[in-house]
Amino acid sequence: MPLLLACYVVSFIDRTNIGIAQVRLHADLGFSAGVYGLAVGLFFVGFILFEVPSNMLLAKIGARKTLVRIMLSWGAVTILTSLATTPTLFYGARFLLGVAEAGFFPGALYYLAQWFPSARRTRMTALFFLGVPLSGIIGSPLSGWIMHSLGGVGGLRDWQWLFVLEGVPPIVLGLLVLFLFQDKPSEAKWLSTAEKQLITEDLAADQEHKGTKHGSLLRALRDPRVYILGLVSCGAYTLANAVSFWTPLIINSAGVGNVLSLGLLSAIPPVLGMVVMLLVGRHSDRTLERRWHAAGAEFFAAGCLIGLSFATGNPYVVIVLLALMTAAHYSGLTVFYSIPSIYLSGPGSASGIAMVTTMGSFAAAASPTMLGWIKTTTGKLDLGLQISAAVVILGGLILLIGIPARALRERA
Repeated sequence: MPLLLACYVVSFIDRTNIGIAQVRLHADLGFSAGVYGLAVGLFFVGFILFEVPSNMLLAKIGARKTLVRIMLSWGAVTILTSLATTPTLFYGARFLLGVAEAGFFPGALYYLAQWFPSARRTRMTALFFLGVPLSGIIGSPLSGWIMHSLGGVGGLRDWQWLFVLEGVPPIVLGLLVLFLFQDKPSEAKWLSTAEKQLITEDLAADQEHKGTKHGSLLRALRDPRVYILGLVSCGAYTLANAVSFWTPLIINSAGVGNVLSLGLLSAIPPVLGMVVMLLVGRHSDRTLERRWHAAGAEFFAAGCLIGLSFATGNPYVVIVLLALMTAAHYSGLTVFYSIPSIYLSGPGSASGIAMVTTMGSFAAAASPTMLGWIKTTTGKLDLGLQISAAVVILGGLILLIGIPARALRERA
């Protein structure tokens, strides 16, 4: 779990570091908010095209080899992003980063399902999702420090150093995964024979308790609830983008201009989010209730989004609303993404989980482009934040209506 968590931390840092770099990309290269928003969206286009194929391959060759392939390639692409000095090259780099990272997130969820029964999985998913707030706590100040301290060193601009230095950790971690990961508990040398047997029996009983079996990709894709979960993930991804990619710009718009201060303030919301996420995940496992934990958090986060659209210009109110929104977002995300692996079962579950995240990636690709266009056209994010809130609320309603509690057949 610590190694998987570290992998997710650097994944999110490399995915979202352009939020900090954006200020300097605009100053040095003239990249507008529209260019930035489209580049963020193109990352998810790569995801959409390669998410399901990547997880089909994962089911055949195992999580270890798949994660190594993904991490080495995304580290290399992150380093090469330092050469993107035109909008076209920037678009291409972000698209390739999406291609490289495709399959990591659903692959990790599938991997957790191979180790933990559903009654414990939300807590483990919460530990994995610590990578999101930790990436903000670590990544934002680190990115701000790199850009503040290294600009001009060796002839490289501050944002170029950002991509070069933050592309190295995934390569190192990928090599650690190659030597330290095991695909199944039965392969773990640090478990005794009795412990392996206990885990195997627990997982088998967990699978047997599920009503619907998804023995193949086609069986999973014929299940209408897979697409309902995919629609719900559209709201989750829309909110995730508002938190991950636009927090620095929202704080900047509230009157904070210094890039180091921007990085430090961007790290405040994830601190609260980390604590609340673990508490909500534990409570969801204890009560075996998933739908209202996820939907309620999304509704609260949507309210904060609407509040942010009216609070621009006041940095104190903005930071408070961002912190509350981030806490709700992380909590809802943790519980929601335990639902696909609880509902789906059998060999088709990896591809089913990938289909859910792929559908969410459509919203992830569209929402930043929409926000960037609105910011460029109106000079403000207000309307974009309100539209995003509506999508998030709709996702929560679809979850409550489309996934009845009886569909999540869990045993204590």
